[in-house]
Amino acid sequence: MNHYGESEFEGVDLRSASSFAGVPDEFQRLWTPHRLAYIENGQQPPEADCPFCLAPEMSDEEGLIVHRGTHAFVLLNLYPYNSGHLLVCPYRHVAMYDDATVEETAEIASLTQEAMRVLKKVSCNDGYNIGMNQGRVAGAGIADHLHQHVVPRWATDSNFFPIIAKSKAVTALLGDVRNAIAQAWPKAN
Repeated sequence: MNHYGESEFEGVDLRSASSFAGVPDEFQRLWTPHRLAYIENGQQPPEADCPFCLAPEMSDEEGLIVHRGTHAFVLLNLYPYNSGHLLVCPYRHVAMYDDATVEETAEIASLTQEAMRVLKKVSCNDGYNIGMNQGRVAGAGIADHLHQHVVPRWATDSNFFPIIAKSKAVTALLGDVRNAIAQAWPKAN
């Protein structure tokens, strides 16, 4: 029995890519050539317009912030991959993980763990994608301000919309999701 339970994938068409044309390997590939323009050109704002620097200056509701720490904060991604897609950012405008201070990295790690616990409580998700795209060439949407993604995932949440229709089905409004996560976040003593 796996983590998802015996019937989690019952009725789901799961096929191995080994029978597809080409040299077989263990990888499934989703071709997204429309992303190349974004990766090549990006949407890197000037430092004065950095959304991760501007958000803490706004109210939590306006900045989509769910928690403010000492060295870092947590906010919703304005363009979420899934409902509840969070970003953990240091307040300081620093681009790379190895440029962050020990205090910043410790708080980013701690807030990431808490984000996982809160998302599980609020969303009942099955897993997470957690990571950082370091630099523009790696696909960072905002390359000059460090941020870690915490994306809740469900056993069968992938579908054809992002690939075929260039659309993403997000099941809840950002404001509603922000309120639910902020309310579930443990309060400081």
